[in-house]
Amino acid sequence: MAKRGTSAAVSKASERAAPSPTLTTVDGNESSPLALDRLIHERIRLAIVSTLAVHEMLTFNELKALLETTDGNLSVHARKLEDARYVACVKGYDGRIPRTEYRLTATGRQALERYLSHMEALIRRVGEKG
Repeated sequence: MAKRGTSAAVSKASERAAPSPTLTTVDGNESSPLALDRLIHERIRLAIVSTLAVHEMLTFNELKALLETTDGNLSVHARKLEDARYVACVKGYDGRIPRTEYRLTATGRQALERYLSHMEALIRRVGEKG
């Protein structure tokens, strides 16, 4: 299967499209951990989106090796990210060998950028109070 690329223009556009960080939550508590994207906040899913943010595309086996996780663990967490449209999954064959490729979508990149901005804002806020 040939690698599918995304243009630099698409990547730059998604970076500009990310909303500015806010710390508001449903309960109005600005520093509440509940304001975090719970889907990304889980350790393996954060590792998946972070890894895919720096790699255009990774196969299932490459991602599994980089994250040092099991087939089942990666499969379950990747599916949750795929269902949320944060990650795109393409299944095919390399000759007769099944091959699954993952890439971060524009939606996933924006979600990761929001998550990271939120974490940075929380860290700054804690630093101001200290």
